Amino acid sequence: MILPKDRDPRFITIRRGGTLTDLDHRLLALWAAACAEHVLHLFELARPSDTRPRQAIEQARAWVRGEIRMSQSRAAGGHAMAAARELSGAARHAAYAAGQAAVVAHVAAHELGAAAYAIKAARATALNGEGESAGRLECQWQREQLPEAIRALVLDDQRLRNDICWSVFDC
Repeated sequence: MILPKDRDPRFITIRRGGTLTDLDHRLLALWAAACAEHVLHLFELARPSDTRPRQAIEQARAWVRGEIRMSQSRAAGGHAMAAARELSGAARHAAYAAGQAAVVAHVAAHELGAAAYAIKAARATALNGEGESAGRLECQWQREQLPEAIRALVLDDQRLRNDICWSVFDC
């Protein structure tokens, strides 16, 4: 579970009654795509011929550029998550990260799903009990990628939803 029971109006677009601007929505999608892409190789090592997660990330970026409709990005996210269901460990988490990134076009609050699954993927690849350390490094890398315009929003969202996101944002 990565979404709160009650939706945060900061992640609902202005035209739908929230406070999220279209620009910030696009920045959230780009950041989520970057988080997912950072661990995508973990999926591709396990399933090199399955392009669904990569396509989901590409569709998220295409949505940001206005090249496709939200529904196309959302569908690509569903396909990536279907690829995840067939696997376990880091590969599974990496595919879920890609799927979550693509559905940010539909629900902006999925941005944390992409980041959380990417951290879980990094944790799953670590050897000799170094999972927590690997997760913290991934979390720190993600925070370095945050555009200034959405930095405070995402960091506050991480604080508020850390407990429902497997406590991966303790970095």
